[in-house]
Amino acid sequence: MPFVRIDTLGTDPARLDALGQAVQDALVETLGVPPADRFQVLTSHDGVTSMLRHDDYLGIRKDDSVVFVAITMRAGRSAEQKTALYRRIADLVHERTGTEPRNVVITVTENTLVDWSFGDGEAQYAPAGAEPAGAQP
Repeated sequence: MPFVRIDTLGTDPARLDALGQAVQDALVETLGVPPADRFQVLTSHDGVTSMLRHDDYLGIRKDDSVVFVAITMRAGRSAEQKTALYRRIADLVHERTGTEPRNVVITVTENTLVDWSFGDGEAQYAPAGAEPAGAQP
């Protein structure tokens, strides 16, 4: 059930699709996500009305082929699994789109089962009576 957002600059639909599939394949291979469990928002910014900004943080030089991948998923994966995920995403993105691994920026945000609704205004995975994390009485 990971939710993935991919942002790039000046990317055509074929590259966007290849980026989305690369991330999905990496999630399946490294974390055991079911193949049909795909929730993605793929956005190509035009550089005029929407933009991406990047610097050379940690001495890693970026250019305008940068890809930002934001993954929201349920908590519980180990550091080793996440590291394997990052490596596999970078490798597959490079293999399928030619994007250098240095240009692949990945973030993971974790949450709990009650933090998901897949439609109908319901928290399908939440135990009955569960309160969202941080809920105030």
